[in-house]
Amino acid sequence: MTDAADRPDRPTPRRIAVVSTSRADYGHLYWVLRALRDRPEIDLRIIATGAHLAPGFGETVSAFAEDGFEVEAAPECLLDSDSDVGMAKSIGLATLSLADELGRLRPDLLLLIADRYEMLAPASVALALRIPIAHIEGGDVSEGAIDDAVRNALTKMAHLHFVPTTAARRRVLAMGEAAWRVHRTGAPSLDHLVRSELPDRSDLARRLDMDLDPAPLVVAVHPVTLADDPVADARALFDALGSADRRVDRPIVFCHPNADTGHAKILDAIRAFCSDHPRARYFTNLAHLDYWALLKNAAALVGNSSSGIMESPSLALPCVNVGIRQDKRERAANIIDCAGEADAIRSAIAAALDPAFRASLDGMTNPYGDGTAGETIARVLAETPIDERLRIKRAAELVEGDPPAFRP
Repeated sequence: MTDAADRPDRPTPRRIAVVSTSRADYGHLYWVLRALRDRPEIDLRIIATGAHLAPGFGETVSAFAEDGFEVEAAPECLLDSDSDVGMAKSIGLATLSLADELGRLRPDLLLLIADRYEMLAPASVALALRIPIAHIEGGDVSEGAIDDAVRNALTKMAHLHFVPTTAARRRVLAMGEAAWRVHRTGAPSLDHLVRSELPDRSDLARRLDMDLDPAPLVVAVHPVTLADDPVADARALFDALGSADRRVDRPIVFCHPNADTGHAKILDAIRAFCSDHPRARYFTNLAHLDYWALLKNAAALVGNSSSGIMESPSLALPCVNVGIRQDKRERAANIIDCAGEADAIRSAIAAALDPAFRASLDGMTNPYGDGTAGETIARVLAETPIDERLRIKRAAELVEGDPPAFRP
């Protein structure tokens, strides 16, 4: 590639660093990265860290090269631990490593996504190094997990916001962010349904080496990080699935739990369940296109993942949302909420598998967008001046009188 210094007639590309910590957020970022890479005015630098480098999570850093992306740096930070102390130390280790990498790169802007605790590290480093931050998916809500506090912290540290819904934009504005900084783009993960070619049912069955007839249940369950017992909901779900599997006799596909406190216990329970149920399968990693194809061919999604709330509506897929982890996120008509109790989960699964419920979802819309986020995010990042107006955030004007009452 010709260096910008050899082209005096063209401005130097702005350097944008993007941090990804897992295959999950990489799946969300894929079309954003494609759009940034394809813009000549952008010098894209990818930093892969966290679960991407962990053997227990599949060492998914290789996915970047497979998709044609170059990784600028891959600093280790995730401790081989299953405790809250391990989570806290991973943030510290990531901060030390990213201070070196971002100090060397000195990007014009840092792009972060969502609400994983690891993202506090690059945001803190960027703040100290005076690097402006752009943040994707601020303004959303998930009151049952520490993700909610992380997301709000990143919002206040960020200088540009790409929010998924109209309500999310209102929340970010209510936090005092200037309106010109806040762009409603939708969730970028939905771009796969518009722009990616998904495997068909027979190809997917071959790729997963499993029978997909009848349509499977897909299970994505993670620790509830704000609960006294982070895996209580998961235990109830496994109790319910044992009965549901015998009753409906269909395949069950388990996704790998997040790297949160309690994930090892959930993983042990998944493996034990699969050993007792011949039609149950567990995948350490599902490539993002395989995951989307699996949802497209599923009978229902069950668990407590944000994917159920944000992505399943685009496929009109029944989704059983268990427990409090996703409390207060916006809901579409396909979401069936239930308590983290075995009987409640059994009833919710039965309702999700009712053909009449599936038929009622025909023509539904997804509040999280229409699959055009990537290009919009890349355009705003390319066109927004990186100057004092962007870097210095002004405080919101105060109005006389008491603030609005909080409504729980």
